[in-house]
Amino acid sequence: MDPLVSALWERRPQSDVRIVDAHAHVGPYSLFFIPDAGPEAMVRVMDRCGVSHAVISSHLAIQLDAAAGNAATAAAVDLAPGRFTGYLTVNPWQDPVGELEKWGADERFGGIKLHPDLHDYPLTGPRYTPVWEFAQRTGCPVLTHTYDGSPYNDLPMVDHVAAAHPGVVILAGHSGATPLGFEAAIEVALRRPGVILELCGSFNTGADISRMVREVGADRVVYGSDFPFIDLRMSLGRVIFSDLAEDDRAAVLGGTMTRLLRWRSGLG
Repeated sequence: MDPLVSALWERRPQSDVRIVDAHAHVGPYSLFFIPDAGPEAMVRVMDRCGVSHAVISSHLAIQLDAAAGNAATAAAVDLAPGRFTGYLTVNPWQDPVGELEKWGADERFGGIKLHPDLHDYPLTGPRYTPVWEFAQRTGCPVLTHTYDGSPYNDLPMVDHVAAAHPGVVILAGHSGATPLGFEAAIEVALRRPGVILELCGSFNTGADISRMVREVGADRVVYGSDFPFIDLRMSLGRVIFSDLAEDDRAAVLGGTMTRLLRWRSGLG
């Protein structure tokens, strides 16, 4: 039996594949209660599921206060050495240049997080220019929220930004989030080599994941969960039980994201 599936049936953590959660959060969220949202509790769940690493942004950063939230993200990384990498959240209304200058060289951060829907600002807007310039200069990947039909981060906006900044790696968070969004995300990824499809959300299935890998390649698809906003076990199970070849599944679960985070070691 497949070692990942065997671990699930035997109710034990797996250790055969390095799993990296490319889309996670940490801390409380203002709109509803999330139990055990701190880094210590998250590590316990990761250990139980055999997840080696997660790339996180604090809920505080993506919603209310980027400056305080980025500090909270850095503190969470410190609390669990080796288990977390931070996303530097840029809110276009809250001093994006200052946040990039403060945290851009901090090794606790391995990517930039944008949430245009929560920040009420379109992904194509000029206030994000410092983000694209930083990412172009450094190789830092940018994870943006996407949602089909959104006035702030629909897939045509990702297409527009990727065309304007072809050297930037853009993770399309949720891959558009809906079945129509998945269609659009695949089309954008086929046109734009810098676009990576990220899998977290409530609507995709193993068949959707297999199609993404089949059409754009395992090196362009990454596992993410939205943990602890969404239970990581649900997202993890969809990948493990999808119809993927073993090498492709290992790439989606962690190999591709591990590669994307290596830009930090090259900064000198």
